[in-house]
Amino acid sequence: MRRNAPLILILYGILFIALVSMNGEMLALAIPLALYMLAGLYFAPQEIDLKIERELSAERITPKQEVIVEIEITNLGSNLEELFLEDQISPALKIIKGETGFFCTLKKGESISWCYTLTGPRGSFLFKGIKAIASDHFNIAQKEKMIETEGQIFIIPSFTRIKNIKIRPRQTRAYAGNIPARIGGPGVEFYGLREYQPGDSLRWVNWRASARHPQALYSNEYEQERVADVGIILDGREAVNMGESGNSLYEHSVIAAAALSDAFIASGNRVGLLLYGQTLRWTFPGYGHIQRERIMQSLARAEIGDSSVFTDLMRIPSQLFPINSQLVLISPLKNDDYGTLVHLRARGYQVMVISPNPVSYERANLPDNANTRLASRIISMERRMFMLKLQRAGVQALDWDIREPLDKLVKAHLGRPPAWRNPIK
Repeated sequence: MRRNAPLILILYGILFIALVSMNGEMLALAIPLALYMLAGLYFAPQEIDLKIERELSAERITPKQEVIVEIEITNLGSNLEELFLEDQISPALKIIKGETGFFCTLKKGESISWCYTLTGPRGSFLFKGIKAIASDHFNIAQKEKMIETEGQIFIIPSFTRIKNIKIRPRQTRAYAGNIPARIGGPGVEFYGLREYQPGDSLRWVNWRASARHPQALYSNEYEQERVADVGIILDGREAVNMGESGNSLYEHSVIAAAALSDAFIASGNRVGLLLYGQTLRWTFPGYGHIQRERIMQSLARAEIGDSSVFTDLMRIPSQLFPINSQLVLISPLKNDDYGTLVHLRARGYQVMVISPNPVSYERANLPDNANTRLASRIISMERRMFMLKLQRAGVQALDWDIREPLDKLVKAHLGRPPAWRNPIK
């Protein structure tokens, strides 16, 4: 009743003046005001008892897609003369059509519904609930209640699918795949010769080699193809992702992580994801569509941040990844990261780096003058030398200019043997 305090004070004031002055006209003036307040109290809403159901047209979308949110309300309590409902959504979501608020009159047992359309940036958004405010027509009494409802939207990064990424980890798993395993057996690529064994297909017999050795028969042996363990590390450190102009490369790194995860899982590999930045977030390795969905949901929640603990890559918990497996680091990199990458390579990991180029990214946001061009050339040369240094150490390092599609870079460089097999001279 605090909101009606001024009205109550006026009524009490008129009654006090009428009683003190014994003025009947003043007393009559207070009667309409008293009746107004009594009517409001008589028609005041009782406890709010609503059943609310929210239905989403989709729970998993990309940033440019739209979601229709439909809400149905059923009144399980007494009549509500004036009812205002407001869906509590994240400020990051943008309303395209309709409103999150709805005003109506709802009788006991009556149902009503309304809908609106929204979209938003990459992220995971949880609907907190619906705020209900009930009052009478005179707006004398008012009751408010927060009704919790279920609902969540995952806005995953949008990416172009990548095919045929060739990797050569030092160790593969037992299941058939498309990665050469350095083991003889059924396959496509020629691996070597061995003596003929009962059960070998006649198509495998190497008649030319057998003709040179009349006492023995030789069969072709092919290289087996299997799946591998792939660990994807997404660098979310603010120090390497944020530029001087306030722009961030992180969204491009997230898109690259999504595209590579999808490609490796589509090839049958066991893939895990580590988000490295303000904290560590680990998605345990797995196979198939379920694992792909887990990784996409984790990428939807990925955020950039800084931490005094994870200022460099030395804190990467390499024990999470099987020895001799393939590691893929997505990071703009800094010179201090060289030692960590070489250390991972020395421990037996096959290391690949996809590095969004911060020089070209920042250059596009700076004025075009002689000083900027000279500084860009110097920093670009330093970065080129750093990438060559990584390749000489056996790290497959790719410098990605984000102005070009990632699939073009992959097709040009990852469609051929890794850098460690063809070291730079």
